[in-house]
Amino acid sequence: MMHTYKYPRPALTVDIAIFRKLDKQVQVLLIQRAQAPFKGSWALPGGFVNMEESLEQSAARELEEETGLTDLQLEQVHTYGDPKRDPRGRVVSVGYCTSLLDEVAPHVRAGSDAADTRWFSLTDLPELAFDHHQIITDAYLQIKDRIE
Repeated sequence: MMHTYKYPRPALTVDIAIFRKLDKQVQVLLIQRAQAPFKGSWALPGGFVNMEESLEQSAARELEEETGLTDLQLEQVHTYGDPKRDPRGRVVSVGYCTSLLDEVAPHVRAGSDAADTRWFSLTDLPELAFDHHQIITDAYLQIKDRIE
């Protein structure tokens, strides 16, 4: 289907914060970006929504492509729309989150446009790409009672 629009429009992405508690420490799963922008930086798994996908389908697809994780119950956190959040242009992102059971350490593997995948303590996060620190903060506040 070909779309033509009179007015410019933003691109749409999803970003997913996956939390777990391991050794009394809350951790979040991050990917190391293999492509620009922010190549080599750490970020939440996520990416662009395809035209034929729902937001939930896109979040599940991106999570599987970049980490190998499947069948997680994701919940929407917030929509992020700062015009300068992405150096590629006007990109709006819908944040999602979930938490894994205590001590669960599923096998994750980097795939798609992720060079690496790693769990990080919330108290020792690396510098993050885009506005992902804000998304992690908002997602954690939304589900912290279930994690703690």
